[in-house]
Amino acid sequence: MPFSTTGQELAQWRSRAIRSTQGQDIDPREVDWLLQELTNLTALALRLESFGDQPEIVLKISLEDLEQRWQKRLEDRSPLQYLAGSTPWRNLNLQVAPGVLIPRPETEILIDLAITATQDNPELARGNWVDLGTGSGAIAIALAQGLPEITIHAVDESPEALAIAQANITKYNYAHRINLHQGSWWSPLEFLQGQVQGMISNPPYIPTSLIAQLQPEVTNHEPHLALDGGTDGLDDLRHLVNTAPDYLQSGGFWLVETMAGQPEAVVQLLQAQGSYRDILTFADFAGVERFVQARKC
Repeated sequence: MPFSTTGQELAQWRSRAIRSTQGQDIDPREVDWLLQELTNLTALALRLESFGDQPEIVLKISLEDLEQRWQKRLEDRSPLQYLAGSTPWRNLNLQVAPGVLIPRPETEILIDLAITATQDNPELARGNWVDLGTGSGAIAIALAQGLPEITIHAVDESPEALAIAQANITKYNYAHRINLHQGSWWSPLEFLQGQVQGMISNPPYIPTSLIAQLQPEVTNHEPHLALDGGTDGLDDLRHLVNTAPDYLQSGGFWLVETMAGQPEAVVQLLQAQGSYRDILTFADFAGVERFVQARKC
């Protein structure tokens, strides 16, 4: 149900919200980001403050609800994306909510690496792919966009995450190509043993001891199930290294995101496992090695 307010009322609210960030570790530009997500106002209109004379501005929520959500940002450091109920990612606008990890910009690199791999190896561009730990469904949807001949099996242990993923998959009309499965990693996909062309995953990789040191938006609000990688952060990465060969076809593609400083250890795990070849690492936008890919022998 849409709500409406006048441009003057919204301009007054915006000014108060921006002032409220003073003395807080919150960027005042977040106010305009939130308004862009919840109204039809553009970044330019907000920056130029050219909307104050409009007789009506449509909002997705009431002005009172907007104020309550902004207070959560100030008082609880609730993530802005949860307050908006959505986040832009790649060319998508994805629904997010507490219980699902907020997709990060650097994770978009996984999609680019997967598409590049299929261009170099056309046999990978069809058949079954899996997105393990799908969360919001971001990776699965972007894969479906970029690789139109594949079928994707997206897995998550969290029913809350799967509900969000289903909403996003339905929004972008990929329910016929993306199959959702509840369970831990490969466990619901035994029927695909030896039949998978590509595996892609952004697994938990943060060492347990570091979780409490993250920003409060992450530590206090995002699901630890999607963050905590065990004592050294490698628990789930080890599992993916050791279990994927049972599911990948010969020549199948293996790709994960890791934390800075982990790719060397993941490469060593892949080499020691003995079922992989063409092992490579790639950097994120800041030039830090974060991604590891390989092919099954």
